Amino acid sequence: MKLDILAFGAHPDDIELSCGATLAKEISLGKTVGIVDLTRGELGTRGTAEIRDAEAAEAARVLGVNIRENLNFRDAFFVNDEAHQLEVIKMIRKYRPQIVIANAVDDRHIDHAKGSKLVSDACFLSGLRRIETELDGEPQLSWRPEVVYHYIQWKNLTPDFVVDVTGFIDVKVASLMAYKSQFYDPDSSEPVTPIATKNFKESILYRAADLGRLINSEYAEGFTTERYLAVNSLGDLL
Repeated sequence: MKLDILAFGAHPDDIELSCGATLAKEISLGKTVGIVDLTRGELGTRGTAEIRDAEAAEAARVLGVNIRENLNFRDAFFVNDEAHQLEVIKMIRKYRPQIVIANAVDDRHIDHAKGSKLVSDACFLSGLRRIETELDGEPQLSWRPEVVYHYIQWKNLTPDFVVDVTGFIDVKVASLMAYKSQFYDPDSSEPVTPIATKNFKESILYRAADLGRLINSEYAEGFTTERYLAVNSLGDLL
């Protein structure tokens, strides 16, 4: 299946937290969208890998994505080397997306910046035909996405552009609530983590609302880009 957009996340829930509303909007516009998680989040303080597998599947159903896969890299210990790049390249060549979305370029969790660079490097390498890969015993053709964008996570990075997601924030929140083990629950007996607080849960809306305010809209999600954005006319920026 060829996809229009392929989103990568270091952990299950990275994508939903950072660009879930954008993906929901693109799906509503008829775009085909997939998610690839690099790890199962097995080192997370709350829940287990098996619980997060089930939560990720439910979140994907809520968002309406076409596919979701997990590369099963080691949480916290994966690196940006040839072996990991080749596995990401296989996914890029398998789904041949026009747009790839990856983790934040700088963030609190070390896996986020690592995942960001790993995916970005793999997107370039995937276009080199002399790098040979196979999937299910069949050779793959080279493929390079047209653009790589990076969502914003814990840190308030300055976006290069924002997407108006008014009307899709409820889908984002619903997909996040599929991760019952991870977020704020006053009745939970599990340890409190930075994302398992009431403040963080409320920040999902107020951060999107603040970006929306800046573009005279209700809600927005921000992204950074690795190259200049190009438009055909000034009117494209309205």
